Amino acid sequence: MTAALPLTTPRAARPLPTGTTATRVLRPVAAATGRWLVRALVATAVLAFAVLALGPHVFGYRTMTMLTGSMAPAIDPGDVVLTTPLAVEDVAAGMIISYHIPIDDHRVVTHRVLAVDHAPDGTVTVQTQGDANDHPDPWTAVLQGDTAYQVQAVIPELGHLITALRTPAVSQLLVYGAPTLLAGWLLLTIWRPTTDEHDERGDQATSHGRTGQSPQPGPVTC
Repeated sequence: MTAALPLTTPRAARPLPTGTTATRVLRPVAAATGRWLVRALVATAVLAFAVLALGPHVFGYRTMTMLTGSMAPAIDPGDVVLTTPLAVEDVAAGMIISYHIPIDDHRVVTHRVLAVDHAPDGTVTVQTQGDANDHPDPWTAVLQGDTAYQVQAVIPELGHLITALRTPAVSQLLVYGAPTLLAGWLLLTIWRPTTDEHDERGDQATSHGRTGQSPQPGPVTC
C-alpha cells in the first residue's frame, strides 16, 4: 500500500552562540567606551593647544602657571591664569595683575593691587599683596612700559598637566606613541566591517540556505 505524506519545509539551523551573554554585552560597551575615550583625549589635546599656543597670538592674552599658594583660594598652585593687556593708567586697587618684581631675580608675580600712585611724569607705582599672605609685599613696583597685564580667568589644575607633558618620558610617548595609536585607530575604522555588514551577510546566507536546500515535497512509499 502506498500513501503520500506531506513533508514540512526544513528550517535553517540557528547559529550557535559565540560567547556568553556577558561577553556579548560587554564587548560593544568596551568598544564604544574606547572610541569615546580616544575622542575625549583628542578633544582635550586640541583644546589645550588652542588655549596655550594659538590663543595668545590670536586674542593677545598671556598664560602663566601659578607656582605658589600666595593667591589661594582664588588661584591655587598649578592653576593657569589668563591675563590681558591693560593700559598702566587704568590699573586700579582690587585688580589682580602680573608684573615683574623690582628686587632679587625680577621674577613675575601675580598679586592683588592694594594701592596705586600716579606720578606727574606718568609713572605708575603699585603696592600689592597676595590674598593668602598676612602682609603686603615688601616693595613698591613701578609698572614698566605702557601696558600692564590683568588676570581675567583661571584654569584650575592645567599647570600640573603642562608640567607632566614636559617630562622626557611623556614627551617621547606623545611624539611617537600618539601618532602610532591614531594611525592604527584610523586603519581599524576603515577596514573593520561594521555590525550592519555582518548582519546583512548573515541574512543573505540564511536566505540562501532556506531557498536552495529545501527538497520538494513528494510521496513516501511504505
